[in-house]
Amino acid sequence: MEVMNTLFVICAGLLCISILASSMSSRLGIPLLLVFLIVGMLAGEEGPGGIAFDNIDTVYVIGSLALAIILLDGGMRTRAENFKVALWPSLSLASFGVLISALITGLATAWLLGLHWLQGLLLGSIVGSTDAAAVFSLLQGKGLNLKRRVSATLEIESASNDPMAIFLTITIVEMLASGQTSFSWSFLAMLVQQFGIGGICGLAGGFFLTWLVNRVNLDSGLYPLLITSGAILVFAVTNVLGGSGFLAIFITGLVLGNSRLRSLQNILHMQDGMAWLSQIGLFLMLGLLVTPSEMLDIALPALAIAFFLILVARPIAVLICLAPFVFSWRERLFISWVGLRGAVPVMLAIFPLVAGLEQAQLLFNLAFVVVLVSLLLQGASLPIAARLCRVEIPPIPEPLHRTSLDVVVESDYELMVYQLSDSNWCAGVALRDLNMPKDTRIAALFRGRKLLHPSGSTRLELNDVLCVIGHARDLPALSKLFSTTSVPHHLNSRQFFGNFMLEGSALLDEVGSFYGFEVPAEWSGLTLAQFCTRQLGGRPVVGDHTEWQGMRWVVAEVVDDEIRKVGLKWGNEKDDQAPIPTS
Repeated sequence: MEVMNTLFVICAGLLCISILASSMSSRLGIPLLLVFLIVGMLAGEEGPGGIAFDNIDTVYVIGSLALAIILLDGGMRTRAENFKVALWPSLSLASFGVLISALITGLATAWLLGLHWLQGLLLGSIVGSTDAAAVFSLLQGKGLNLKRRVSATLEIESASNDPMAIFLTITIVEMLASGQTSFSWSFLAMLVQQFGIGGICGLAGGFFLTWLVNRVNLDSGLYPLLITSGAILVFAVTNVLGGSGFLAIFITGLVLGNSRLRSLQNILHMQDGMAWLSQIGLFLMLGLLVTPSEMLDIALPALAIAFFLILVARPIAVLICLAPFVFSWRERLFISWVGLRGAVPVMLAIFPLVAGLEQAQLLFNLAFVVVLVSLLLQGASLPIAARLCRVEIPPIPEPLHRTSLDVVVESDYELMVYQLSDSNWCAGVALRDLNMPKDTRIAALFRGRKLLHPSGSTRLELNDVLCVIGHARDLPALSKLFSTTSVPHHLNSRQFFGNFMLEGSALLDEVGSFYGFEVPAEWSGLTLAQFCTRQLGGRPVVGDHTEWQGMRWVVAEVVDDEIRKVGLKWGNEKDDQAPIPTS
């Protein structure tokens, strides 16, 4: 009992300290995941905590489970509509990008440290993938609203490239353990098997869990547990069948998160907490496992490898993989910089230790330093990099709170809560005069401590709290009516899009007549939406723009891949955005 209670005190204490220390992250500009890692190191045998922890097998088991839950959460938060914009670029980065980065980094490591080329390639594979947990938490934690093409590419890539890195790491570990020194055709067969079985099991598991959740009546708190346990079952069964369990659980989450699912918002809230618990636990264990004094012996070569990966290998991989796609050079530069490494590389570095390979401890220490440098250098500089690369767009207003209404699963109704502030134009307006989306109702209105029953003649006042029932698809329209967002000056809508906002359906001829410029005969009859699409090529997203007739034409609103609004900026207005290459 005494040992058990001591263990509980240590685990609960470290968890509380990590959560409380997370408040320092935004103040100091330190990535949140790095805070958890530092707490673990301070609690370790060479820190003030003095806890001796070297159980590799425990870290491997718990870490694999934590990684699976993190991937499930990442899959559930990846929107299917982003695939239209960034599926092929992100898949290119998630597959060929990992291979290229691993190969370049591996060869450099082997040359620098005098290792066998296969050992160098093993380290390249370990640090070859970006980390979904790091990318998601840092983008959300920093409050960055990026151009959809950029954010979708980063999110899908970081969530889907782990299986490739895991496959390469496991394959090379098995080769070194068996004494192989070269690849054979069995490598390709294993690749097809891992990804084929993983993809099929992930789809089957996702659709089955969707069907099951929508047909069983349970207490609302049990649905997240059902989904998590079911997804872990898919993960384990896929591994038993010889497939990639990590790919399977990500696809399972992807299917679940993009389906009409009972109590979806509540499930996402619970899943978010479980993902945070997994990240904290994983980083604490990894911090405890590290011996800082061993890092000093390999500090210089490890730093050289980290900077080579960040400044050479990752940019080369991004340039090659994104060459066929429409990205501006600034967007490519930002994607190259956001190659964040997190828990996955350190977790993969445990595989050689479990297998008892030669130089396994060296590879673990090198991978740990690479992760530290990535979180410190790339993670802390994300806001600056986004500003310099000009990939930010004005943030989309959000409700204070939103939750699912499980009246009918197919209805997709949600309850959204808004509070009116000084910058809401609708204060003083009667409810009947608001242009509310169809099938949307204001269910309740709180004014101070009073609950009002709103009617069409009710006039809104500042600080009113509105409870609105509507569909998820109407969230942008409702947020424009009722939400407010504090934005920096350079992301002010007028500063960003220009003083003139035109409808995408307006004719270019008529705009030319009004502003006094001639439209070429071949463009006669084009709408502004068609003009921008022709100029920009591919799938334009909010923030894309082109220069023409001494003016800047900025895509201001896109609905279902159709440009609805175009902002117009004169040539002498402040240049806050870089032009995208025209076609």
